[in-house]
Amino acid sequence: MFCYQCQETACGTGCRKMGVCGKNPEVAALQDLLIHIVKSIADIVVKENIKIESINEINKSVVKSMFMTITNANFDPDAIENQIRKMAGIRDSFCRSGDMEPINDADRESLVRMAEKVGVLSTENEDIRSLREMITYGLKGLCAYCEHAYNLGFEDNAIYQFIYEALAKVDDDNLGEDDLVALSMKTGEMGVKTMALLDKANTETYGNPEMTKVKIGVGQRAGILVSGHDLNDMEMLLEQVKDEDVDVYTHSEMLPAHYYPKFKKYKNLVGNYGNAWWKQTEEFKKFNGPILFTTNCIVPPRDESVRKRIFTTGAAGFPGCRHIEENENGYKDFSEIIEMAKTSNPPEELESGEIVGGFAHAQVFALADKIVDAVKTGAIRKFIVMGGCDGRMKSRNYYEEFAKKLPKDCVILTAGCAKYRYNKLNLGDINGIPRVLDAGQCNDSYSLAVIALKLKEIFELQDINELPIAYNIAWYEQKAVIVLLALLSLGVKNIHLGPTLPGFLSPNVTNVLVENFGITGISQVDKDLEMMIQTS
Repeated sequence: MFCYQCQETACGTGCRKMGVCGKNPEVAALQDLLIHIVKSIADIVVKENIKIESINEINKSVVKSMFMTITNANFDPDAIENQIRKMAGIRDSFCRSGDMEPINDADRESLVRMAEKVGVLSTENEDIRSLREMITYGLKGLCAYCEHAYNLGFEDNAIYQFIYEALAKVDDDNLGEDDLVALSMKTGEMGVKTMALLDKANTETYGNPEMTKVKIGVGQRAGILVSGHDLNDMEMLLEQVKDEDVDVYTHSEMLPAHYYPKFKKYKNLVGNYGNAWWKQTEEFKKFNGPILFTTNCIVPPRDESVRKRIFTTGAAGFPGCRHIEENENGYKDFSEIIEMAKTSNPPEELESGEIVGGFAHAQVFALADKIVDAVKTGAIRKFIVMGGCDGRMKSRNYYEEFAKKLPKDCVILTAGCAKYRYNKLNLGDINGIPRVLDAGQCNDSYSLAVIALKLKEIFELQDINELPIAYNIAWYEQKAVIVLLALLSLGVKNIHLGPTLPGFLSPNVTNVLVENFGITGISQVDKDLEMMIQTS
């Protein structure tokens, strides 16, 4: 196998024997083959000028296929093989057999052998490979956000059209480095468009997030723990469990569900349990009740008793865990999860107290006068964007230390699970403005961009980089890649990216990003603080 799509890839260069994430070589190969077949479909759609609106179900299948290959999403070889056969059938329905032997009659071993010919290393030129993979990973993140939007009934054919065009171009041998750099920026531009669509889907469905205190203790009743990112799944579960003697807790990236007005009507949505995704192997043992993964962020469970309590749905999957499929109307029956919860013990308490969030763009705009006044008077010297992902590496302690040492006249803007490094610290406020403004999930990085653009307008600046904002972003997987490309497409420069730079960036591609956008890594906290506070 060879995979280097996540930040924790082995030695920072690539997993070759077993994925650090836990996926085995068979799963890695099947994911490579699935991506290859999706690219073949995209090539046909583009070359034959097939109208996007005429293949709506195929659009959704392409998006789901991409989502299934995101880090920590799907470890189930059966599920991935089934998707391969489904997508190969779609490809063949266009009367194209593709550039490999027929899929339908191939066994698992044959599929893995096919994958060896089309994996990451099939592109020999290091720089071309680097750019192709950066675009592909960005598209994976874009597709994840696209799926969340269409789950709520919001679609944009222009986004689907771009997905096909980009997938068709990315392996085109006629495209050189400059062409692929341009495609990377276009991918970022469409990432902004997709996150805007998802923001519209979320806010029109559930209302604008508002400042909210979320309990992090536990109650006396048994509970269901919901992880991942899909708010539509969360709503369906809450509707089905609302009259039961069962509590529901959010976990990791599902925390921002508490911020939406519509979810506040569910009295048994009682709090958030635990921390970022990587701590789940220990924390899930203590929860006692069933756990639902609506998307990625699965850590392979070591304990069989925990595995028996894990359910997956959508693009997520893990061998031995029950998967909840939707029916033809998009409805998912979570009764098995609810019945298990009724026979479970209440969760063990990990911590107590509250955390505060809900500072997406609408809530921040409501505080605009306060914020602008604080900036003009010097009460707020700098905003530090510390969004992105959390992870297992000890080097990520940097972000907690950075937050603790940040001068008291600086405010953190965050989104994504990176916030778990500092959202439970008592950092206080500035004139009533909390010093950690949590916009929500990783896709809500869009809110941070909207806030920056609004401040640029208010202060009548010509360039977004003239704002008193520094960017110290942590990354882990492919949704972080599309967020990064989105920020670059908006003209944001001098982003500090850590805890390490992506392994998929070749030295020459890294130089392009440094020279054109000022991207750099992180170093020591004190040194970085001085640089970001004084010069950005």
